[in-house]
Amino acid sequence: MKLTVIGGGYVGLVSAAAFAHLGHEVLVVEKLAEKVELLRRGVSPIYEPGLEELIKEGLSAGRLDFTTDLREGVKFSEVIFICVGTPSLPDGSADLSQVEEVARLTAKYMDGYKLLVNKSTVPVGTHARVERTVRLYLKDKELPFDVASNPEFLREGHAVKDFLEPDRIVVGVKSERARALLDEVYKPITEKGYPILFTDPASAEIIKYASNTFLATKISFINAVADLCEKVGADVESVAEGMGYDKRIGKEFLKAGLGWGGSCLPKDTKAFIKTLEEHGVNAEILKGALKVNEERVDRLLSKLKEALWVLKGKKVAVWGLSFKPDTDDIREAPSLRVVRRLLEEEAFIRAYDPKATENFKKVFAEGERLKYCQSPYEAVKGAEALLILTEWDEFKRANLKKVKKLMELPVIVDGRNVYEPGEVRSLGFEYYPVGRP
Repeated sequence: MKLTVIGGGYVGLVSAAAFAHLGHEVLVVEKLAEKVELLRRGVSPIYEPGLEELIKEGLSAGRLDFTTDLREGVKFSEVIFICVGTPSLPDGSADLSQVEEVARLTAKYMDGYKLLVNKSTVPVGTHARVERTVRLYLKDKELPFDVASNPEFLREGHAVKDFLEPDRIVVGVKSERARALLDEVYKPITEKGYPILFTDPASAEIIKYASNTFLATKISFINAVADLCEKVGADVESVAEGMGYDKRIGKEFLKAGLGWGGSCLPKDTKAFIKTLEEHGVNAEILKGALKVNEERVDRLLSKLKEALWVLKGKKVAVWGLSFKPDTDDIREAPSLRVVRRLLEEEAFIRAYDPKATENFKKVFAEGERLKYCQSPYEAVKGAEALLILTEWDEFKRANLKKVKKLMELPVIVDGRNVYEPGEVRSLGFEYYPVGRP
């Protein structure tokens, strides 16, 4: 099938490259000409394991192309996936201006039936707004169209696998024509046994937000438990293991640490709170989850101050800038707040991340108090404390004996529970994990 993907960001690129891998002919519409030029050369502007290989495969096979021309994209296919950004507004609600723009311009350029598929994360009711916008801007043109909701459930660092081997595919449609088209789009996946759920568009929109905010709440819950464990001398790792054996709970997302960041959970939690309140539904459970998450950086820095007493003038090494491993994404990463607070305290920072340094430099320029390093060992040289903010495998494999020799003081504040406390302390470190004695 021919498919159009509007938006060359994270969701759009993964979706387009994966669709092309499945045998579809895909045209991606991206506003930024420099990004389109990069992609046409087979270079991915984001780091995601396996993505660049799929882009090159699609280009080589002639099944994937890129353009800046939205008119070309609308003409190319009956099925148009909307994969544009929906960032948070100051009040927490989602900014849907890019979704509205796609709907408006699609109406302007369409000359036959179109199926607009919202893959962007949008509040419940957005499908109806898109439908109304298209109808208004069609004016006197009597052209058939459908609007569907097909939310993505991609984990950064695992997105290609998540797309091709999903837990489920959720599709919200109102017509049999739309259902048949999307059934055909996903047939290469569903015929392998992966489930597809057809529902109404409003339910599909809620499924996305409900799923993400439930996971956010689960993480915040175990972090609240970790705080209790620290007070009473218990071990949150043991507690989480014991909870996880219960099939009703499961082991996933029971990892205590610095909390959640990235492009989805913070944004979606705030947006869902806003949606619930707009409809008169109690949102206190999600507000509590958000508050617990926002306190994680405070608790980390309080441990650092406990170890060093005064932060002014201290040399602090930071391992990890991305919000999670296997991505270069720093959106809503705890590292942003940690570095800002350390700079406010007039500490000296030497930071290292395997993939996210260039993105971080766009927010915090290198200067007298902040240096970016080429290796984890360069970062800890002369440091009076090491902060671990991302659980990259590279850090798990680090030579801690070498680290100790390089550091001025053997202090590790581990925001991700990368190490076993007994092993690290046996090497002579002061070790401050999360929720562990």
